Amino acid sequence: MLLYLRLAWRNIWRHKRRTINILLAMSLSLGMMMWYDGLIDGFNNAIYGNAIRVLGGNIQIHAAGYREKVDSNPLIPLTDDAAVVQAALAQPDVISATRRIQTGGLLSNREGAFGVSIIGIDPEAEAAPIKEGNDAGKPLSLIAQNIKDGEWLTADGGDVILIGRGMADVMDVKVGDRITMVGSDIHKQNRQRTMTVVGIYDIGIPSLERQTVYISLSEAQALFGLDGQSTEIQVNIKQLGEEDKVVSALAPALPGYEVESWNKNYPELETAINSKGAAMTIFGIIIISIAAIGILNLLLMAVYERTREIGLLGALGMKPRQIATLFVLEGALIGLVGAAAGVVVGLIINGISAQVGLDYTAYASMSDYMALINSRIYPSMGLQNLGWRAGTVVIISTLAAFIPAREASHREPAEALHYV
Repeated sequence: MLLYLRLAWRNIWRHKRRTINILLAMSLSLGMMMWYDGLIDGFNNAIYGNAIRVLGGNIQIHAAGYREKVDSNPLIPLTDDAAVVQAALAQPDVISATRRIQTGGLLSNREGAFGVSIIGIDPEAEAAPIKEGNDAGKPLSLIAQNIKDGEWLTADGGDVILIGRGMADVMDVKVGDRITMVGSDIHKQNRQRTMTVVGIYDIGIPSLERQTVYISLSEAQALFGLDGQSTEIQVNIKQLGEEDKVVSALAPALPGYEVESWNKNYPELETAINSKGAAMTIFGIIIISIAAIGILNLLLMAVYERTREIGLLGALGMKPRQIATLFVLEGALIGLVGAAAGVVVGLIINGISAQVGLDYTAYASMSDYMALINSRIYPSMGLQNLGWRAGTVVIISTLAAFIPAREASHREPAEALHYV
């Protein structure tokens, strides 16, 4: 076998220009796939990561029966929210678990009445820096990071409210103005309170800014009759994409509660992420197919150019199977070298991109989730799929050699020796 490898290695360099062109095509193909993987990862971190910080964590925990009534914004208190928080924090992949109250209501002033989602939060917990993961050092809540006017909520701030720029524009209000908030308490009795606008947040998504307002958890508890209770635990984890794993570990520890990942509550975000994955698959198939055609062409040309040599090998006693093996090894070696070069190219491209970033502000208006990209996307090194992508390049290269190998092995030695 060592002799075959040495012969195969010598043969692929007999036509250096053609071999180098194929290796360049393969390395650029794998490098581009690594870059695209890194870009998708950067997209997910920018869009999906920020969306998680806006929409309520990677995982949400509710009391039993919440899911079937979710459309009516039910106020179903957790039986023992402190125990739920402790159970969540006991999981090694969890970095935070915070209490919330979420329901629906109305805001009104001279401009009219507007339906909103009212979220009661623990201001201190949600403004605390994330300790681990891709967003380490940033506030847990993206809202806390994007206060454009006024200030963030405080735990004992009283009847104050934080609204979005979109709602402030619709209601024509500014920091310090008073607006009326109406909602239903746990007994389905209407509750009304005049609130002072303490701050205005701006995350670049007017639709969300018009729909969601924030008050302190203590204010929500007093207003909605939830004495010391909450209706939701927001759980944030270290690594995006590991939600199902954490849910599987956490659910048995919390019988009688509904433990769900973000995709149950926000399927449209999952659809956006899956669509990028499908695009990546198509892109990879096209790139690998082009590389395979190039390798096939290289080895077929080698068969015709080396017809006399193939005849001589046959005349010297080399069996057709051995000749075929030689050509397959040539394809495999080209794949290995191309894959190794592609990894180097991909690391260089992604290393530069990760430092410089890519400006995607021009595409922020394409969708609400695209607006969550602050200004630039910073691709990762694209290592998450490296093993199977590099392996695929080698396998495709080897498979592409089978047709030329079969062609070479079927050459009659006498006929091949007289080939001109």
